Amino acid sequence: VQLVESGGGLVQPGGSLRLSCAASGFSFSSSAMGWFRQAPGKEREFVAAIGWRAINTYYADSVKGRFTISRDNAKNTVYLQMNSLKPEDTAVYYCAVSRTAGIPGRPSRVDEYAYWGQGTQVTVSS
Repeated sequence: VQLVESGGGLVQPGGSLRLSCAASGFSFSSSAMGWFRQAPGKEREFVAAIGWRAINTYYADSVKGRFTISRDNAKNTVYLQMNSLKPEDTAVYYCAVSRTAGIPGRPSRVDEYAYWGQGTQVTVSS
């Protein structure tokens, strides 16, 4: 299994970034996917999840209305569009493969996900 995140970088407050996660080595179109983030000195935090058919999505309250998770099963890629970025969004962002096809029953729990990428740094600063 391989998950490769990209699209991170430095952006000013109020700006936007689009993260991508290219997946291989498993049945991507049959797996729910998630995005998490981890800031220095803090625990890994749930951001968003999407079911295998992209019909269902779920967001952390802190990003609801600003971030959008999506997927392209033909490209084995999951995306995270991040708008209206704030300094508190600064973190390393990770994509992860759920153990289920649908969004996990407890989507914010790290142990609901079987595989993780290496992460991409997002820094929001003026």
